[in-house]
Amino acid sequence: MIELGVNIDHVATLRQARGEAQPDVLEAARIVEATGADGITIHLREDRRHIQDDDVYLLRREIKTRLNLEMALSEEIIAVALYVVPDQVTIVPEKRRELTTEGGLNVLREHRKIERAIVRFKKKGIKVSLFINPLLNVVRKSASLGADAIELHTGAYAQAFLRDSYVGQLRKLHMAAQEAHNFGLQINAGHGLDYDNVTCVCNIRHLAELNIGHSIISKAVFIGLGNAVIEMKRLITRRGKTCRPRQLKKK
Repeated sequence: MIELGVNIDHVATLRQARGEAQPDVLEAARIVEATGADGITIHLREDRRHIQDDDVYLLRREIKTRLNLEMALSEEIIAVALYVVPDQVTIVPEKRRELTTEGGLNVLREHRKIERAIVRFKKKGIKVSLFINPLLNVVRKSASLGADAIELHTGAYAQAFLRDSYVGQLRKLHMAAQEAHNFGLQINAGHGLDYDNVTCVCNIRHLAELNIGHSIISKAVFIGLGNAVIEMKRLITRRGKTCRPRQLKKK
């Protein structure tokens, strides 16, 4: 069964728009957990545009499932992670002016910095995932650095899905997942996944976890947060129903 980690960053985005206390991030996390999510994902950005340090501390203390902390390799954020000890950190690239994460880590260029951080996290018993583009050499390098997991960046696939030209991107995800499995890595995926495109991704062999945020929070505006999580879980469990592996052979 593929597990679902729900990213609740944009609940905090709405709260920060007014600088007040609502909507409550912890209440969102509790609803998400109660309606079937397997974990909570948050991104503590250097600019603190949504999730704040206090949110991290509170969620670590109060949630009942797993806490996955997305983070760039900023010494300030590393210090928070080492203090809080989330169940998992997912190391992502980060640019100040980006609207959302624009691509995977440059593992080949930043390998020394990443490897040093992985050693520090593992000493605290924190599982480490690297957010990467679905490239075979990047998968292999991630394994050599000592990562426990990778999260395949599905953004290019999601954009291609809108143009009905996603087969090539989906094939890349399949190949990267198989390579990761060969090297003993856990395979997660996320970015740009929604209620239309998620089912195809669920056919990827060895996939353990999807991390989805924006589409769930957007859906929640109309049907409520709990219902949005239930609907996404339903689609994930229907893997193979609407997008079959034979489609990968089509041009």
